[in-house]
Amino acid sequence: MAPAPLEKRNTMERRFACLVGDLESGSSMTLEWEPPVALYRNDAGEFYATSDTCTHEHWSLGEDGDLEGNEVTCPLHLARFDIRTGEALCFPATVALRTMAVEVDEDEKVYVVC
Repeated sequence: MAPAPLEKRNTMERRFACLVGDLESGSSMTLEWEPPVALYRNDAGEFYATSDTCTHEHWSLGEDGDLEGNEVTCPLHLARFDIRTGEALCFPATVALRTMAVEVDEDEKVYVVC
């Protein structure tokens, strides 16, 4: 009898994104990973991460999106998303963004867990 195939493991990886000072409050950036990740720092200085690509049309949210408070707007068709939950907040987007945990260590290094 042949052995059963190994199941693919869903492991999380903690990846270095930037230093705290590299991203100003109220701004975002794209992490050129595979797949790309958008890293945001809201006006309160809190970090959040989502998939970088708008779920309505393929457009970068980290590079081109407009961050206001906890919402990012895609400039292509004005779809809005909550960066804390990934929720699509208005049409034309109806599918949420994938969110990832963000950790900041005592050395002010920012990590995304994906």
